Amino acid sequence: MLHHLSFGVADLARSTAFYDAALSPLGYGRVWADETAVGYGHPGGGDKFAIKLRPGEARAPGPGFHAAFAAPSREAVAGFHEAALRHGGQDNGPPELCPEYGEHYYAAFVIDPDGYAIEAVINGPA
Repeated sequence: MLHHLSFGVADLARSTAFYDAALSPLGYGRVWADETAVGYGHPGGGDKFAIKLRPGEARAPGPGFHAAFAAPSREAVAGFHEAALRHGGQDNGPPELCPEYGEHYYAAFVIDPDGYAIEAVINGPA
């Protein structure tokens, strides 16, 4: 349904370091960049997620909003969580099965440096 999603960020260098690290275990990387924004997606493809510099204007939505990134494996979910915490993210839920969302729903949750709630998830048998 969604074509792409973008977040406004206060510090592009800080957010780029965070998302470069956190999205890499999921198989996503930079697909374009300029002095005010960076787009992420599968190598050789278009962006599905972007961060855009908005100093003084960047505000994460409140409770109820989050973005979930598809993961290729449970190991990738754990790698996302570990990398995010090492690069300025805050833990919002460790990598684990979340049976309240489904029998095979395996996810990890973090808050990015600008306060956005994000998740990595795989919803299938191990």
